[in-house]
Amino acid sequence: MRIFVAGGSGTIGVPLVRALVSAGHQVTAMTRSPEKQSELRALGATPAVADAFDAAAVRRVVADARPEVVIHQLTALPKDGPKSSADLEGTNRLRIEGTRNLLAAAVSAGARRFIGGSFALLPSQRGAESFADAAAEAVRSMETQIVDASRAGQIEGVVLRYGLFYGPGTPSTENMVKLVRRRRLPVIRGDRGQLPVIHLDDAVGATLAALDHGMAGGVYDVVDDRAVSMTEIVETIAHYTGSSKPFRVPGWLPRLLAPYMARVTSVRMPLSNQKAKTELGWHPRYATMNEGLAAMLHPAAS
Repeated sequence: MRIFVAGGSGTIGVPLVRALVSAGHQVTAMTRSPEKQSELRALGATPAVADAFDAAAVRRVVADARPEVVIHQLTALPKDGPKSSADLEGTNRLRIEGTRNLLAAAVSAGARRFIGGSFALLPSQRGAESFADAAAEAVRSMETQIVDASRAGQIEGVVLRYGLFYGPGTPSTENMVKLVRRRRLPVIRGDRGQLPVIHLDDAVGATLAALDHGMAGGVYDVVDDRAVSMTEIVETIAHYTGSSKPFRVPGWLPRLLAPYMARVTSVRMPLSNQKAKTELGWHPRYATMNEGLAAMLHPAAS
């Protein structure tokens, strides 16, 4: 199958391209950075250089690839994860304008299917307190564009709402491990957060499953079997790395010092992956974060 991956050099883009090539697909991977072409070639993909905000350039590289499927994995997040709303501005724009340009290019090129890698944290739609209105609006725009194009019969649009990525190759996880080892990542007393998470390898697996099995117009929550709190994440990392127990702090302290992150990590959103399991025929290799971190940090325990 001819597949075009936008964001092929990103956190999920690299393992996704590798998996697609291993499965025998002909992959073209788009990046805005010319210096990343050699990395994409090493993965077995044909690189395509274009800025997602340049509609003409995107249309040209997609047309040249003649894809049957276009996969949208465009983000512009800091390597160690966003720390403020400002860190999401580039990704917000990609989810609005970048989606518009890529979707138009896919339709123009005659692609059969368009898969959008979205984000599960949509508080205003899920009944939780909004922590980043602009980010939520950008995600809604991305998903609406894809679903509307599918309903109009322009292309088979599929949305995958990933949980928070974790695991090897995920910069945010690797940064957390460093902080936990140094005992510089405290936990909150009475933390009741329930964050949807997904091992990076399982996110890749769900994306491959969506190539053929996702329903046109379908929206799938791609998450572990169980949501977790930030406290559980930090304590699990400490356990499997043999680190000292993290400090415990009162809830008002992070709200004072890091209000954005405090609001994000306090989200209670235990999503279900049942629809993805049933319709995509996908099952996470790591059912829970504990299993995934055990395999990453202490393989003998997994």
